[in-house]
Amino acid sequence: MPIGLIALALGGFGIGLTEFVIAGLLPEVAADFAVSEAAAGWLISGYALSVAVGAILLTAAVTRLPRKHVLVGLMVLFIIGNLVSALAQTYSVMLLGRIIAALCHGAFFGIGSVVAASLVPQSKKSGAIAIMFTGLTLANVLGVPFGTFIGQSFGWRATFWAITVIGVIALAGIVALVPRATDDTAHVSNLRGELRAFRSGQVWLSLVVTVLGFGGMFGAFTYIAFTLTEVSGFDSAAVPWLLVVFGAGLFVGNILGGKAADRRLDRTLIVLLSGLTVVMVLFALTAANPVATVVALVLMGGFGFGTVPGLQTRIMLYADTAPTLASSANIAAFNVGNALGAWIGGITISVGLGYTSPIWAGAAITAAAVVVMMVAATRRSVLAPASAGETEPTSAAPVVTTSH
Repeated sequence: MPIGLIALALGGFGIGLTEFVIAGLLPEVAADFAVSEAAAGWLISGYALSVAVGAILLTAAVTRLPRKHVLVGLMVLFIIGNLVSALAQTYSVMLLGRIIAALCHGAFFGIGSVVAASLVPQSKKSGAIAIMFTGLTLANVLGVPFGTFIGQSFGWRATFWAITVIGVIALAGIVALVPRATDDTAHVSNLRGELRAFRSGQVWLSLVVTVLGFGGMFGAFTYIAFTLTEVSGFDSAAVPWLLVVFGAGLFVGNILGGKAADRRLDRTLIVLLSGLTVVMVLFALTAANPVATVVALVLMGGFGFGTVPGLQTRIMLYADTAPTLASSANIAAFNVGNALGAWIGGITISVGLGYTSPIWAGAAITAAAVVVMMVAATRRSVLAPASAGETEPTSAAPVVTTSH
């Protein structure tokens, strides 16, 4: 395994930690800045929207630049953003730090996946990309609970100081370990060619499914700390360990979902999205029961992140002639979904519907994703192809393990 993949995975770990750890620290941050739960939720939705903007605009702006240099610049931006968050004395400055850090997210994973693939022979490219995205998965399984524990034990700022250090280490790793030879492929990418992929109807349907599918799960996950403490009756100190349970579910779901999607892509996505909808309905109904809550967390993580490999694979298949911008666009779609879910969940709490209302809202959003996915699967053969990629996905399609 090329050692440069480790540096890319570490960068993915830091970025994933920045995105998700705030969910476990939301009560502490809200109390420190004296803002409402819904206002604190903008630290998540604002981040997600900024990821969406950065994924498209930054990737488009740097398509002709040497990719290693771009990755270095993106990690510097990431470090600055987390440093601002760690030092923030007001809510506005904290939000600014989140936005700065978020701008690098989509472009890093979109461009980093191309770099990762260039480090290995053709037969191992999808495996190399999966290794890079392992960092993002581990951020959920290990980093988020540990980061939440640090924040609750030493103050939430300590978590962002730790993430800043991780960013510095990842930056050094990319500088030292990612070979400049990958820059030789930079000239094959141009903005006009990348934009051509968006002529595909299936690309757009895939993006909508990503927005709704992930948005539904994030509608529930964004305010999960409030649900666990205010409805299920858990002590706030138990939240990090409950996130470990959630992370275990997503880790297993990510692996199994990827294997299933490799065999039957569209059918797998329909089944997983339908299962996620059912799980969230049951979670909302049984959230007052601690045992049922733990089971629901495992299943929500499993079904929710089980869709991620298939969603990322689908967008790359139908944009196979220009995967870089399309890949970044799908990461943007994940984060638009995150923002949508967090926004709607915040509204349901603000109007007094209670701390299970974001879960109900998430179930409704995910149900809409099921409908769109069924339409996409049905219309696949009748949509006018924009490229050779607009065909039935086969079992030989690469599965990319990722997230938003």
